[in-house]
Amino acid sequence: MRHFDFAPLYRATVGFDQIADMMDRVLANDVSQQTYPPYNIEKTADDAYRISIAVAGFSGQDLSVEVKEQALVVSARKAEDNNERSYLHRGIATRAFERRFHLADHVRVVGATHEDGMLHIELSREIPEALKPRQIEIAGPSRAIEKDVVDAEKVN
Repeated sequence: MRHFDFAPLYRATVGFDQIADMMDRVLANDVSQQTYPPYNIEKTADDAYRISIAVAGFSGQDLSVEVKEQALVVSARKAEDNNERSYLHRGIATRAFERRFHLADHVRVVGATHEDGMLHIELSREIPEALKPRQIEIAGPSRAIEKDVVDAEKVN
């Protein structure tokens, strides 16, 4: 297994401890990567995304979409088929699955639709006002001195 040294990352950044954990998780899962069901992740706007999962053979009642602990969990379980069918070839897989997508901070699931054998999940990144960039006014030396005088007068 590969080993990466994240010490330079810790020296140059503050508060990015989650990145190292995410890298460890990705590298640990790299060996047994799931391929079923196939899916696409697309960026539909600056702060909007869509995950499209091919779920042929599943109805809307067979599918489940949940958000748990910053992870989007999509699962499907086909109801038992009571019809005794004899297949000559069975190429459409309807086996149960669970697929996890780890969501970044401030990304939330807006909605999901199921049509034409595809499950589309809409995501949106909503940055709170407190985290958006803001301009800080730089005071000149005269303003700084006046502020100190005012503060001293308040104390006395």
